[in-house]
Amino acid sequence: MTSKEIRELSPAEITTKLREIRDQLTQLRLRKHTGQVEKTHELRALRKDIARLETILLQKQSQAA
Repeated sequence: MTSKEIRELSPAEITTKLREIRDQLTQLRLRKHTGQVEKTHELRALRKDIARLETILLQKQSQAA
């Protein structure tokens, strides 16, 4: 997910997206520990997506205040 796509979302949509991606990350970590993950680069991509979402959410919240 790009920053431009995230900025177009509302804060409520960003929080739901954050929850979904965190769930995906948790599931991927569990599969990694059991040796079922072939594409380990997906872990890093999900972590970066979470960071982008949180950063933009904080920016939107500070602008609204």
